[in-house]
Amino acid sequence: METDCTRHDVPVNAGVPPLPTGTRLLHIGPHKTGTTSIQGALFAAKDAMREHGVVFPADSRHPMEAVLAACARPGMMGNTRPTERHWQRLVDQVKATGRRTSVISSEFFADASDDETIARVVEELGGMGVPPLERSREWGRVHVLITLRPLARIMPSQWQQYVQNGLRMGYEDWLEHMLKKAPYEKPNPSFWRRHRHDRLVERWARVVGPERLTVVVVDDRDRGHLLRAFEQLLGLPDNLLQPVPDAANRSLTLAETEMLRKLNMEFRGNGLPDELYSQLVRYGAVMHMKNACAPGPQDVKISTPQWAVEAAAEIGAEMAGRIGGMGVRILGDPALLSVVPQPTEVLPGEPLIAPEVAAQALYGALAAAAAPVRHTASAKARTVHQTSSKELVRVLGHRCLKRLRRR
Repeated sequence: METDCTRHDVPVNAGVPPLPTGTRLLHIGPHKTGTTSIQGALFAAKDAMREHGVVFPADSRHPMEAVLAACARPGMMGNTRPTERHWQRLVDQVKATGRRTSVISSEFFADASDDETIARVVEELGGMGVPPLERSREWGRVHVLITLRPLARIMPSQWQQYVQNGLRMGYEDWLEHMLKKAPYEKPNPSFWRRHRHDRLVERWARVVGPERLTVVVVDDRDRGHLLRAFEQLLGLPDNLLQPVPDAANRSLTLAETEMLRKLNMEFRGNGLPDELYSQLVRYGAVMHMKNACAPGPQDVKISTPQWAVEAAAEIGAEMAGRIGGMGVRILGDPALLSVVPQPTEVLPGEPLIAPEVAAQALYGALAAAAAPVRHTASAKARTVHQTSSKELVRVLGHRCLKRLRRR
Protein backbone atom coordinates (compact mmCIF):
# COMPACT_ATOMS: atom_id res chain seq x y z
CA MET A 1 0.00 0.00 0.00
CA GLU A 2 1.43 3.37 -1.01
CA THR A 3 1.19 6.32 1.33
CA ASP A 4 1.08 9.01 -1.32
CA CYS A 5 1.48 9.35 -5.05
CA THR A 6 2.87 12.58 -6.40
CA ARG A 7 4.77 11.27 -9.42
CA HIS A 8 3.85 12.68 -12.82
CA ASP A 9 5.87 10.27 -14.96
CA VAL A 10 3.37 7.40 -15.02
CA PRO A 11 3.03 6.29 -18.67
CA VAL A 12 -0.32 7.25 -20.21
CA ASN A 13 -1.67 4.45 -22.39
CA ALA A 14 1.28 4.64 -24.77
CA GLY A 15 0.90 2.53 -27.89
CA VAL A 16 -2.67 1.34 -27.20
CA PRO A 17 -4.08 0.01 -30.50
CA PRO A 18 -7.68 0.88 -31.41
CA LEU A 19 -10.33 -1.80 -31.12
CA PRO A 20 -11.32 -3.56 -34.37
CA THR A 21 -13.74 -1.73 -36.63
CA GLY A 22 -17.30 -2.75 -35.78
CA THR A 23 -16.64 -3.18 -32.05
CA ARG A 24 -19.44 -2.18 -29.68
CA LEU A 25 -17.61 -0.58 -26.77
CA LEU A 26 -19.67 -0.97 -23.61
CA HIS A 27 -18.57 1.35 -20.79
CA ILE A 28 -20.14 0.10 -17.55
CA GLY A 29 -18.76 2.58 -15.03
CA PRO A 30 -19.06 2.03 -12.10
CA HIS A 31 -20.46 5.17 -10.47
CA LYS A 32 -18.18 8.07 -9.54
CA THR A 33 -15.35 7.07 -11.87
CA GLY A 34 -15.68 9.86 -14.43
CA THR A 35 -18.80 8.48 -16.10
CA THR A 36 -20.68 11.77 -16.36
CA SER A 37 -17.62 13.47 -17.82
CA ILE A 38 -17.11 10.86 -20.52
CA GLN A 39 -20.82 10.67 -21.34
CA GLY A 40 -20.99 14.42 -21.79
CA ALA A 41 -17.89 14.45 -24.01
CA LEU A 42 -19.13 11.54 -26.17
CA PHE A 43 -22.57 13.08 -26.63
CA ALA A 44 -21.16 16.51 -27.50
CA ALA A 45 -18.80 14.97 -30.08
CA LYS A 46 -21.24 12.47 -31.60
CA ASP A 47 -21.39 14.24 -34.98
CA ALA A 48 -17.62 14.60 -35.16
CA MET A 49 -17.12 10.96 -34.13
CA ARG A 50 -19.45 9.78 -36.89
CA GLU A 51 -17.10 11.35 -39.44
CA HIS A 52 -14.43 8.97 -38.12
CA GLY A 53 -16.65 5.88 -38.23
CA VAL A 54 -17.73 5.86 -34.57
CA VAL A 55 -21.43 6.07 -33.61
CA PHE A 56 -22.96 7.16 -30.31
CA PRO A 57 -26.36 5.47 -30.75
CA ALA A 58 -28.33 6.82 -27.78
CA ASP A 59 -30.76 9.77 -27.96
CA SER A 60 -29.43 11.33 -24.76
CA ARG A 61 -26.11 11.70 -22.98
CA HIS A 62 -26.95 8.80 -20.67
CA PRO A 63 -29.50 6.09 -21.62
CA MET A 64 -30.22 5.48 -17.93
CA GLU A 65 -33.81 4.26 -18.26
CA ALA A 66 -32.85 1.63 -20.82
CA VAL A 67 -30.04 0.25 -18.68
CA LEU A 68 -32.10 0.24 -15.50
CA ALA A 69 -34.75 -1.79 -17.32
CA ALA A 70 -32.17 -4.29 -18.61
CA CYS A 71 -30.64 -4.73 -15.16
CA ALA A 72 -34.06 -4.87 -13.42
CA ARG A 73 -33.21 -1.89 -11.24
CA PRO A 74 -35.93 0.46 -9.93
CA GLY A 75 -34.10 3.73 -10.55
CA MET A 76 -34.15 6.81 -8.37
CA MET A 77 -36.64 7.12 -5.52
CA GLY A 78 -39.99 8.41 -6.78
CA ASN A 79 -39.15 8.11 -10.48
CA THR A 80 -41.30 6.08 -12.84
CA ARG A 81 -39.93 2.56 -13.14
CA PRO A 82 -38.35 1.99 -16.57
CA THR A 83 -39.89 -0.65 -18.83
CA GLU A 84 -38.64 -3.15 -21.38
CA ARG A 85 -39.62 -0.68 -24.08
CA HIS A 86 -36.77 1.63 -23.02
CA TRP A 87 -34.22 -1.18 -23.31
CA GLN A 88 -35.51 -2.43 -26.64
CA ARG A 89 -35.24 1.05 -28.10
CA LEU A 90 -31.54 1.23 -27.18
CA VAL A 91 -30.94 -2.27 -28.57
CA ASP A 92 -32.56 -1.26 -31.86
CA GLN A 93 -30.45 1.90 -32.04
CA VAL A 94 -27.26 -0.10 -31.48
CA LYS A 95 -28.24 -2.66 -34.12
CA ALA A 96 -28.86 0.19 -36.57
CA THR A 97 -25.17 1.11 -36.40
CA GLY A 98 -24.45 -1.93 -38.56
CA ARG A 99 -20.77 -2.73 -39.01
CA ARG A 100 -19.59 0.61 -37.68
CA THR A 101 -17.91 1.00 -34.31
CA SER A 102 -20.26 2.22 -31.58
CA VAL A 103 -19.95 3.23 -27.93
CA ILE A 104 -22.53 2.98 -25.12
CA SER A 105 -21.88 4.30 -21.61
CA SER A 106 -23.87 3.85 -18.41
CA GLU A 107 -22.67 3.30 -14.87
CA PHE A 108 -25.88 1.41 -14.14
CA PHE A 109 -24.58 -1.56 -16.14
CA ALA A 110 -22.39 -2.15 -13.08
CA ASP A 111 -25.57 -2.89 -11.10
CA ALA A 112 -26.17 -6.09 -13.09
CA SER A 113 -26.20 -8.60 -10.27
CA ASP A 114 -25.66 -11.98 -11.95
CA ASP A 115 -24.18 -13.72 -14.97
CA GLU A 116 -27.57 -14.19 -16.58
CA THR A 117 -28.29 -10.45 -16.65
CA ILE A 118 -24.80 -9.65 -17.96
CA ALA A 119 -25.14 -12.34 -20.62
CA ARG A 120 -28.43 -10.89 -21.80
CA VAL A 121 -26.97 -7.39 -22.08
CA VAL A 122 -23.94 -8.58 -24.03
CA GLU A 123 -25.92 -10.87 -26.31
CA GLU A 124 -28.55 -8.29 -27.22
CA LEU A 125 -26.09 -5.46 -27.77
CA GLY A 126 -23.53 -7.43 -29.73
CA GLY A 127 -24.24 -11.12 -29.93
CA MET A 128 -23.96 -12.80 -33.30
CA GLY A 129 -26.20 -15.81 -32.68
CA VAL A 130 -23.39 -17.77 -31.01
CA PRO A 131 -24.45 -21.10 -29.43
CA PRO A 132 -24.72 -20.89 -25.62
CA LEU A 133 -21.77 -23.22 -24.95
CA GLU A 134 -19.44 -20.99 -26.98
CA ARG A 135 -20.57 -17.63 -25.63
CA SER A 136 -17.90 -17.19 -22.98
CA ARG A 137 -15.12 -16.73 -25.60
CA GLU A 138 -16.83 -15.94 -28.91
CA TRP A 139 -19.42 -13.32 -28.08
CA GLY A 140 -19.53 -11.24 -31.17
CA ARG A 141 -18.46 -7.63 -31.08
CA VAL A 142 -18.88 -6.33 -27.52
CA HIS A 143 -15.79 -5.06 -25.68
CA VAL A 144 -16.35 -4.05 -22.05
CA LEU A 145 -14.61 -1.04 -20.53
CA ILE A 146 -14.48 -0.51 -16.75
CA THR A 147 -13.16 2.71 -15.22
CA LEU A 148 -11.77 2.64 -11.68
CA ARG A 149 -10.81 5.23 -9.06
CA PRO A 150 -9.53 4.82 -5.48
CA LEU A 151 -12.27 4.04 -2.98
CA ALA A 152 -11.19 7.00 -0.83
CA ARG A 153 -12.18 9.29 -3.73
CA ILE A 154 -15.42 7.45 -4.38
CA MET A 155 -16.86 7.15 -0.87
CA PRO A 156 -17.76 10.82 -0.14
CA SER A 157 -19.22 11.29 -3.62
CA GLN A 158 -21.25 8.10 -3.38
CA TRP A 159 -22.56 8.95 0.10
CA GLN A 160 -23.83 12.38 -0.96
CA GLN A 161 -25.39 10.78 -4.04
CA TYR A 162 -27.25 8.34 -1.80
CA VAL A 163 -28.41 11.33 0.28
CA GLN A 164 -29.81 12.83 -2.92
CA ASN A 165 -31.83 9.63 -3.22
CA GLY A 166 -33.30 9.85 0.29
CA LEU A 167 -30.56 8.50 2.60
CA ARG A 168 -30.83 9.81 6.16
CA MET A 169 -27.62 8.37 7.67
CA GLY A 170 -24.66 10.65 8.45
CA TYR A 171 -21.34 10.14 6.69
CA GLU A 172 -19.32 8.62 9.54
CA ASP A 173 -22.16 6.27 10.50
CA TRP A 174 -22.46 5.27 6.85
CA LEU A 175 -18.72 4.55 6.70
CA GLU A 176 -18.99 2.41 9.83
CA HIS A 177 -21.70 0.30 8.17
CA MET A 178 -19.87 0.00 4.84
CA LEU A 179 -16.44 -0.80 6.27
CA LYS A 180 -16.92 -2.33 9.73
CA LYS A 181 -20.35 -3.95 10.04
CA ALA A 182 -20.67 -7.26 8.24
CA PRO A 183 -22.23 -8.14 5.86
CA TYR A 184 -21.60 -4.49 4.83
CA GLU A 185 -24.91 -4.24 2.96
CA LYS A 186 -26.87 -1.70 4.99
CA PRO A 187 -28.12 0.85 4.28
CA ASN A 188 -26.96 0.66 0.62
CA PRO A 189 -26.42 -2.86 -0.75
CA SER A 190 -25.59 -1.40 -4.17
CA PHE A 191 -22.33 0.14 -2.90
CA TRP A 192 -20.23 -3.01 -2.83
CA ARG A 193 -21.96 -4.47 -5.87
CA ARG A 194 -20.58 -1.46 -7.71
CA HIS A 195 -17.35 -0.81 -5.86
CA ARG A 196 -15.91 -4.17 -4.96
CA HIS A 197 -14.09 -3.63 -8.22
CA ASP A 198 -12.29 -6.95 -8.40
CA ARG A 199 -15.59 -8.82 -8.24
CA LEU A 200 -17.13 -6.44 -10.77
CA VAL A 201 -14.31 -7.14 -13.25
CA GLU A 202 -14.52 -10.85 -12.48
CA ARG A 203 -18.28 -11.00 -13.17
CA TRP A 204 -18.03 -9.35 -16.56
CA ALA A 205 -14.81 -11.14 -17.59
CA ARG A 206 -16.45 -14.44 -16.77
CA VAL A 207 -19.13 -13.71 -19.36
CA VAL A 208 -17.25 -11.92 -22.16
CA GLY A 209 -13.77 -13.35 -21.60
CA PRO A 210 -10.76 -11.39 -20.24
CA GLU A 211 -9.53 -10.59 -23.76
CA ARG A 212 -12.70 -8.56 -24.33
CA LEU A 213 -12.36 -6.42 -21.21
CA THR A 214 -10.24 -3.32 -20.56
CA VAL A 215 -9.78 -1.61 -17.20
CA VAL A 216 -8.82 2.09 -17.13
CA VAL A 217 -7.44 3.38 -13.83
CA VAL A 218 -8.47 7.04 -13.66
CA ASP A 219 -5.66 9.42 -12.70
CA ASP A 220 -7.17 12.42 -10.91
CA ARG A 221 -3.94 14.39 -11.47
CA ASP A 222 -4.54 14.28 -15.23
CA ARG A 223 -8.07 15.39 -16.13
CA GLY A 224 -7.65 14.43 -19.78
CA HIS A 225 -6.39 10.90 -19.11
CA LEU A 226 -9.77 9.22 -19.36
CA LEU A 227 -10.81 11.08 -22.53
CA ARG A 228 -7.52 10.15 -24.22
CA ALA A 229 -8.05 6.48 -23.34
CA PHE A 230 -11.45 6.51 -25.06
CA GLU A 231 -9.96 8.23 -28.11
CA GLN A 232 -7.25 5.60 -28.41
CA LEU A 233 -9.60 2.64 -28.03
CA LEU A 234 -12.09 4.10 -30.52
CA GLY A 235 -9.42 5.19 -33.00
CA LEU A 236 -10.38 8.87 -32.77
CA PRO A 237 -8.06 11.85 -33.36
CA ASP A 238 -6.32 13.33 -30.34
CA ASN A 239 -8.35 15.89 -28.40
CA LEU A 240 -11.56 15.25 -30.32
CA LEU A 241 -13.25 14.50 -26.98
CA GLN A 242 -13.42 17.54 -24.73
CA PRO A 243 -14.86 17.98 -21.22
CA VAL A 244 -18.31 19.53 -21.08
CA PRO A 245 -19.11 21.65 -17.99
CA ASP A 246 -22.16 20.33 -16.13
CA ALA A 247 -23.16 22.29 -13.03
CA ALA A 248 -26.06 19.92 -12.38
CA ASN A 249 -23.58 17.10 -11.75
CA ARG A 250 -21.41 18.92 -9.22
CA SER A 251 -20.96 17.39 -5.80
CA LEU A 252 -22.76 18.92 -2.86
CA THR A 253 -20.82 20.63 -0.10
CA LEU A 254 -21.01 19.23 3.41
CA ALA A 255 -23.50 21.92 4.47
CA GLU A 256 -25.70 21.31 1.42
CA THR A 257 -25.64 17.55 1.99
CA GLU A 258 -26.47 17.93 5.67
CA MET A 259 -29.36 20.27 4.86
CA LEU A 260 -30.71 17.67 2.41
CA ARG A 261 -30.17 14.82 4.86
CA LYS A 262 -32.19 16.65 7.54
CA LEU A 263 -34.90 17.30 4.96
CA ASN A 264 -34.91 13.56 4.16
CA MET A 265 -35.53 12.81 7.83
CA GLU A 266 -38.50 15.17 7.93
CA PHE A 267 -39.79 13.87 4.62
CA ARG A 268 -39.73 10.23 5.75
CA GLY A 269 -40.93 11.06 9.25
CA ASN A 270 -44.08 12.60 7.83
CA GLY A 271 -44.79 9.77 5.40
CA LEU A 272 -44.81 11.86 2.23
CA PRO A 273 -44.92 9.99 -1.10
CA ASP A 274 -41.74 9.19 -3.01
CA GLU A 275 -43.09 10.84 -6.16
CA LEU A 276 -43.25 14.15 -4.31
CA TYR A 277 -39.61 13.76 -3.29
CA SER A 278 -38.58 13.21 -6.89
CA GLN A 279 -40.46 16.27 -8.15
CA LEU A 280 -39.89 18.79 -5.38
CA VAL A 281 -36.58 17.79 -3.82
CA ARG A 282 -34.38 16.05 -6.39
CA TYR A 283 -35.52 17.83 -9.56
CA GLY A 284 -36.67 20.99 -7.80
CA ALA A 285 -34.66 22.11 -4.76
CA VAL A 286 -31.41 20.21 -5.34
CA MET A 287 -31.19 20.68 -9.10
CA HIS A 288 -31.92 24.40 -8.95
CA MET A 289 -29.48 24.88 -6.07
CA LYS A 290 -26.70 23.13 -7.99
CA ASN A 291 -27.23 25.22 -11.09
CA ALA A 292 -27.66 28.55 -9.34
CA CYS A 293 -24.91 28.29 -6.71
CA ALA A 294 -21.25 27.41 -7.20
CA PRO A 295 -19.32 26.39 -4.06
CA GLY A 296 -16.67 28.87 -2.94
CA PRO A 297 -13.36 28.38 -1.11
CA GLN A 298 -15.10 28.96 2.22
CA ASP A 299 -17.48 26.02 1.72
CA VAL A 300 -16.55 22.87 3.61
CA LYS A 301 -16.18 19.73 1.53
CA ILE A 302 -17.09 16.26 2.76
CA SER A 303 -14.04 14.91 4.60
CA THR A 304 -13.33 11.21 5.10
CA PRO A 305 -11.79 10.27 8.49
CA GLN A 306 -8.28 8.84 8.33
CA TRP A 307 -9.27 5.37 9.58
CA ALA A 308 -11.70 5.02 6.67
CA VAL A 309 -9.15 6.31 4.15
CA GLU A 310 -6.63 3.71 5.31
CA ALA A 311 -9.23 0.93 5.28
CA ALA A 312 -10.23 1.89 1.75
CA ALA A 313 -6.58 1.86 0.62
CA GLU A 314 -6.11 -1.66 1.99
CA ILE A 315 -9.18 -2.87 0.13
CA GLY A 316 -7.92 -1.05 -2.98
CA ALA A 317 -4.58 -2.84 -2.82
CA GLU A 318 -6.32 -6.19 -2.51
CA MET A 319 -8.61 -5.42 -5.44
CA ALA A 320 -5.74 -4.21 -7.63
CA GLY A 321 -3.81 -7.40 -6.94
CA ARG A 322 -6.73 -9.62 -7.88
CA ILE A 323 -7.55 -7.65 -11.03
CA GLY A 324 -3.92 -7.85 -12.11
CA GLY A 325 -4.14 -11.65 -12.13
CA MET A 326 -7.31 -11.90 -14.24
CA GLY A 327 -5.70 -11.48 -17.65
CA VAL A 328 -7.61 -8.33 -18.58
CA ARG A 329 -5.93 -5.31 -20.18
CA ILE A 330 -5.17 -2.54 -17.70
CA LEU A 331 -4.52 1.04 -18.81
CA GLY A 332 -3.07 3.38 -16.20
CA ASP A 333 -1.34 2.72 -12.91
CA PRO A 334 -3.07 0.12 -10.64
CA ALA A 335 -1.01 1.42 -7.70
CA LEU A 336 -3.27 4.49 -7.66
CA LEU A 337 -6.07 2.30 -6.26
CA SER A 338 -4.17 1.85 -3.00
CA VAL A 339 -2.95 5.38 -2.45
CA VAL A 340 -3.58 7.00 0.93
CA PRO A 341 -4.31 10.68 0.17
CA GLN A 342 -2.72 13.35 2.30
CA PRO A 343 -5.08 14.45 5.09
CA THR A 344 -7.08 17.51 4.15
CA GLU A 345 -7.39 20.47 6.47
CA VAL A 346 -10.83 20.62 8.05
CA LEU A 347 -12.10 24.10 8.79
CA PRO A 348 -13.15 24.63 12.43
CA GLY A 349 -16.77 25.03 13.38
CA GLU A 350 -20.01 23.69 12.00
CA PRO A 351 -20.60 23.89 8.25
CA LEU A 352 -23.24 26.53 7.59
CA ILE A 353 -25.55 26.84 4.63
CA ALA A 354 -25.37 30.26 3.00
CA PRO A 355 -28.68 32.19 2.85
CA GLU A 356 -28.37 32.42 -0.94
CA VAL A 357 -28.04 28.63 -1.23
CA ALA A 358 -31.04 28.03 1.04
CA ALA A 359 -33.08 30.57 -0.92
CA GLN A 360 -32.26 28.94 -4.25
CA ALA A 361 -33.14 25.49 -2.91
CA LEU A 362 -36.47 26.79 -1.59
CA TYR A 363 -37.20 28.57 -4.86
CA GLY A 364 -36.43 25.40 -6.82
CA ALA A 365 -38.92 23.42 -4.75
CA LEU A 366 -41.61 26.12 -5.10
CA ALA A 367 -41.05 26.38 -8.85
CA ALA A 368 -41.28 22.61 -9.25
CA ALA A 369 -44.55 22.57 -7.31
CA ALA A 370 -46.08 25.52 -9.10
CA ALA A 371 -44.85 25.02 -12.64
CA PRO A 372 -44.48 21.41 -13.73
CA VAL A 373 -42.74 21.57 -17.07
CA ARG A 374 -44.79 20.89 -20.19
CA HIS A 375 -43.51 17.87 -22.13
CA THR A 376 -42.81 18.36 -25.79
CA ALA A 377 -41.58 16.05 -28.49
CA SER A 378 -38.30 17.92 -28.84
CA ALA A 379 -37.51 18.22 -25.11
CA LYS A 380 -39.75 15.90 -23.17
CA ALA A 381 -37.27 15.63 -20.30
CA ARG A 382 -36.84 19.37 -19.67
CA THR A 383 -36.67 19.91 -15.92
CA VAL A 384 -37.35 22.96 -13.79
CA HIS A 385 -33.68 23.96 -13.54
CA GLN A 386 -33.52 24.16 -17.35
CA THR A 387 -36.49 26.55 -17.46
CA SER A 388 -35.83 30.27 -17.20
CA SER A 389 -36.76 32.11 -14.00
CA LYS A 390 -38.86 34.47 -16.09
CA GLU A 391 -40.96 31.63 -17.46
CA LEU A 392 -41.34 30.02 -14.02
CA VAL A 393 -42.46 33.31 -12.46
CA ARG A 394 -44.90 33.88 -15.33
CA VAL A 395 -46.50 30.45 -14.87
CA LEU A 396 -46.56 30.81 -11.08
CA GLY A 397 -48.22 34.22 -11.34
CA HIS A 398 -50.75 32.94 -13.83
CA ARG A 399 -51.73 30.12 -11.48
CA CYS A 400 -52.06 32.47 -8.53
CA LEU A 401 -54.35 34.77 -10.55
CA LYS A 402 -56.52 31.82 -11.56
CA ARG A 403 -56.94 30.80 -7.93
CA LEU A 404 -57.79 34.34 -6.87
CA ARG A 405 -60.44 34.58 -9.59
CA ARG A 406 -62.01 31.33 -8.45
CA ARG A 407 -62.28 32.71 -4.92
